[in-house]
Amino acid sequence: MRRQAVDHVAQGGFTVHTRGRGFSEITDEVANAIAASGVQTGLAHVFTAHTSCSLLIGENADPTVREDLERWFARAVPDGDPLFRHDDEGPDDMPAHVRSILTGVSLTVPVHGGRLALGTWQGLYLWEHRTDAHQRKVQVTVIGAG
Repeated sequence: MRRQAVDHVAQGGFTVHTRGRGFSEITDEVANAIAASGVQTGLAHVFTAHTSCSLLIGENADPTVREDLERWFARAVPDGDPLFRHDDEGPDDMPAHVRSILTGVSLTVPVHGGRLALGTWQGLYLWEHRTDAHQRKVQVTVIGAG
């Protein structure tokens, strides 16, 4: 393993305008943040400061994978489930929180050659868990060697 000193840290962000429940691919936005950072080898940490959406790495070739994930979560964590008492913002409120907790609000991805070191069929996604449209802020911190 080759060792390099960390000499670059950069932080920036962007906003994702969702159309309601579903996936928004953010691979290009994160790749742009990495390119702007000057980091060639390191890590990109991607974070969203929201409790009813999440971030994930998933297949980017076949959209039915994301559709299947949505259907599975609709069965596992249904809107309006009488189990939930927290429904201040509607029947999708608590299910959105559960979905976010189960899938997570941050990712760490290797950076190699100034680019995301993703697999052939991988993409980065913000997954909106609320049924209404939202504006979601995403922060990217890139650390490594230039």
